[in-house]
Amino acid sequence: MALIFHAGKTNKNSYKTLIAAEYSGVKVELGLAPNFEMGVSNKTPEFLKMNPIGKIPVLETPDGAIFESNAIARYVTRLKADNPLYGSSLIGYAHIEQWIDFATLEIDAHVLSWYRLRTGRDVYLPPAEEQAITSLKRALDALNAHLASNTFLVGHSVTLADIITTCNLYLGFAYLMTKSFTSEFPHVERYFWTMVNQPNFKKIMGEVKQAESVVPITKKPSQPKESAKPKPKPKDEPKKEAKKEEPVKPKPDAGEEEEAPKPKPKNPLDLLPPSKMILDDWKRLYSNTKTNFREVAIKGFWDMYDPEGYSLWFCDYKYNDENTVSFVTLNKVGGFLQRMDLARKYAFGKMLVIGSEPPFKVKGLWLFRGQEIPQFVLDECYDMELYEWKKVDITDEEQKERVSQMIEDYEPFEGQPLLDAKCFK
Repeated sequence: MALIFHAGKTNKNSYKTLIAAEYSGVKVELGLAPNFEMGVSNKTPEFLKMNPIGKIPVLETPDGAIFESNAIARYVTRLKADNPLYGSSLIGYAHIEQWIDFATLEIDAHVLSWYRLRTGRDVYLPPAEEQAITSLKRALDALNAHLASNTFLVGHSVTLADIITTCNLYLGFAYLMTKSFTSEFPHVERYFWTMVNQPNFKKIMGEVKQAESVVPITKKPSQPKESAKPKPKPKDEPKKEAKKEEPVKPKPDAGEEEEAPKPKPKNPLDLLPPSKMILDDWKRLYSNTKTNFREVAIKGFWDMYDPEGYSLWFCDYKYNDENTVSFVTLNKVGGFLQRMDLARKYAFGKMLVIGSEPPFKVKGLWLFRGQEIPQFVLDECYDMELYEWKKVDITDEEQKERVSQMIEDYEPFEGQPLLDAKCFK
């Protein structure tokens, strides 16, 4: 009997086994029937015999079925004797298992939590999203430190640990972790793109592209309330023809391909009169200016700035007394910038964390398209209400100079050193 793999073709959990099979020279046949339907086919008695909770992937073998993606990938890897994917020593084997556990518990768990919150599979709660992001960043920091001096996780070639870790990172890179997010972890970036461009990875995963923006928030629909019982009708009242209820389409499972989304309505900011300020030109000038910043970048900003098409805003965190731990404060600001990703096309920002000792002050400067803070930002980014916002009056030279200093990361700022300065561009 051949190995029959019940799995979706574009699911990161399926990729683990299929890539391991390519490296191991093991033939695996995809076995999902053309009419397989999640929520229906996976609930049949036949399928539940293979996996009692009805999930995919499942591997049928001559000796019985195996479920759980890591277990299946391990099985396929062990089918080849002395497989280098499992190392060449007992300690190598232990380290491979160590990183598989790390990738599952510290990366996949938090990526999946973030993804489920954003896509409506779990109820969206901003504190839950912030916790998922903070926990994920902690894991990526650890991974980044290891990869600073290692091309692969264990030894000097691809192992099963690399396959599973890369597949677990894939969901994040494809839907959640934009370039601005992953740039904090340069060794993880290098590692991921090295892996997905290996021939055996590329054969299964195809061309991998990084998310340009975080997947938009989809609110989880509330359960419909039971309709009240109809009141008895008077005998002489004519009967009304009952409406035919349309069959409810089953919601696609997370592993299935969903229908193409309908075209989004235009953002109101795209309907504003054209501005002489080209935001990308300013961002490019800011990024490329390495010396004489005040003379080149700051002067260039004020030459470009269009007060009719854009507005400047100061923001001050309302609860600075709570900022008693430096890394927590920095994570708080980083989370805010991550959630502002939806405004990248229309905004530029600087966030300063000020002070050498706690409590640290958090202050910011933002450039927005239009004369007000965009409504969709106020609606979608809950951090906005944690700050006091004040529109900049550029006719006031003191305010104008404060803008210049914040863009420049001038230090000391308002008499205090900077703990950190972050840029949103």
